[in-house]
Amino acid sequence: MPSPRKILIAISGASGVELGMKFLHHLPDGIEAHLVVSDNARTVRERELGRAFLHSDGDIAAGPASGSFGIDATAVIPCSMNTLAKIACGISDTLVTRAAAVALKERKPLLLAPREMPFSPIALENMLKLSRLGVHIAPPVPGYYAEHDSLEAMERFWIGKWYDLLGIDHELYTPWSGNST
Repeated sequence: MPSPRKILIAISGASGVELGMKFLHHLPDGIEAHLVVSDNARTVRERELGRAFLHSDGDIAAGPASGSFGIDATAVIPCSMNTLAKIACGISDTLVTRAAAVALKERKPLLLAPREMPFSPIALENMLKLSRLGVHIAPPVPGYYAEHDSLEAMERFWIGKWYDLLGIDHELYTPWSGNST
């Protein structure tokens, strides 16, 4: 899979809004970033946005709402159960859910990072349905082999794993190399 040139980061109203911002912050140069912050996510100050184009979640006429806009990959980090359910049911009443619907119809990479625990049977069924459609369901789960020594190191691991799924080159963590002798 070629590395995306244009990516949409959507931040929905779940715990972990900072992860979405850090995902944006670590993107390599050369990738055009677009950011959608849902109405239920906390307010993001302009200085935190860096090089992203901020779109209103209520603006379903914004560029990322159309396949012809050319988004190469979409990541919803964090992804609330409400947003996940809407995506699974094809409800596209916000820019976040519309952009996810576009990713599905265009068969472009779509990554959802659900942030709730434990998962209800309904949420698990929705995740299974989306996974069968090719969506990457990737909650922030630590890989203890990476020997995290801080929360920041663990977050770099998660972001690196998400980049791996989307074909984005990075040096955020050391991949597993197997047992060494």
